Amino acid sequence: MSANARVGIVLVSHSAALAEGAAELASQVSGGQVRVLPAGGTDDGRLGSSIAKVRSAVTAADCGAGVLILPDLGSSVLVVKVLLAEETSLPDPMVIADAPFVEGAVAATIASAVGGDIKAVARAAEEARHARKL
Repeated sequence: MSANARVGIVLVSHSAALAEGAAELASQVSGGQVRVLPAGGTDDGRLGSSIAKVRSAVTAADCGAGVLILPDLGSSVLVVKVLLAEETSLPDPMVIADAPFVEGAVAATIASAVGGDIKAVARAAEEARHARKL
């Protein structure tokens, strides 16, 4: 792993628009230092999850420091778990974060941008659950 390698982030959502919007927001926060990729919707453009989209995004997000996967809910989590159980050629390390989707994506991206390892990036995403808005 090079000194400039950052943890990549994949946002898995039932909605392509939601995944793309959250990825755009998180990417802007990092100033382009972190690969934040969306994997939303089905292969034919409907609401749902696509194992092929997740696999492609995970591969593209890998910069040598691992990949954090942040699913939105329900079957997105199941799709990610199935992928991890079936695939052996995915980046290593790879972690699924149990975190709020948008807040977790932004927190993880910041942690990655400052050079955090996969554990620090996952922890930042998961701790975002406690961030107060009011």
